[in-house]
Amino acid sequence: MQKSFHITGAVRLDIQLTAGEIEIDAGPTDRVEVELVAHDAESQQLVDAARVELHQADGRSEVVVDVPARPKSWSLGSLRRQSITCRVSCPPGSDLRTRTRSAGVRARGELGEVDVATASGDVAVEDARGALSLKSASGDLTARSVGGRATANTASGDVAIESVTGDLAANTASGDIRIGSVGGDVKANSASGDTTIGAVRAGAVSVNAASGDVRIGIRRGSRVHLDCSTVSGEARSELDLGADEPEGDGPFVDLKARTASGDITITRAPATADVHAVQA
Repeated sequence: MQKSFHITGAVRLDIQLTAGEIEIDAGPTDRVEVELVAHDAESQQLVDAARVELHQADGRSEVVVDVPARPKSWSLGSLRRQSITCRVSCPPGSDLRTRTRSAGVRARGELGEVDVATASGDVAVEDARGALSLKSASGDLTARSVGGRATANTASGDVAIESVTGDLAANTASGDIRIGSVGGDVKANSASGDTTIGAVRAGAVSVNAASGDVRIGIRRGSRVHLDCSTVSGEARSELDLGADEPEGDGPFVDLKARTASGDITITRAPATADVHAVQA
């Protein structure tokens, strides 16, 4: 199935797909192109019954892609065999909302606000101008740059984001959290995974881990208050506060880090924003 809609400006994409792959490509275009490809006979029935529509209200365009779930009479084995690829090209700055059970989501180009929830699929987003919300039970969550607030929650997957302009909230049970830089407040929690934040400049930073290690970089030129404790791990700071701490009213970081058996390491990060402590 293929459908094409002419769009003036950005658009909101609302995609519902139970299983398969979702591929979003935001680039220089004035159209939204939707392609649904079934890779087996049973999935073709779902594609034939899918709803792909353009809605317009209050000067805002919305493209809805709704692929129905399998009938209850189908077996679990047939669900596992189902495979549908949803490909969407859209103008840059378009918002994305996606709900899926086991489909992976990959978004290239610059989107607006992004809200993705999946049970077991991986999610990879290149750039989001606005807020980013990613949720998965067992999938990995990655992004390159976020222009607003970033929220990432996964049980056994990893979280990796290169840069966040706004606040960050990241939670994982057994996965690692790797963040390059954050411009706002930070709340990060992990049970058995490691947490690495390459650079923070200002705001309240709260990081909690059970058995994972914690490593946080403070931007050079920022003042900092450290409140770090661990039960059986080691806590150490590489900051030379006498030499590094600026005088006057520089940016201030209030950092609290807690671990049970993991180590805590505090470092100085470069003063510029051009830092990539991790690769998403």
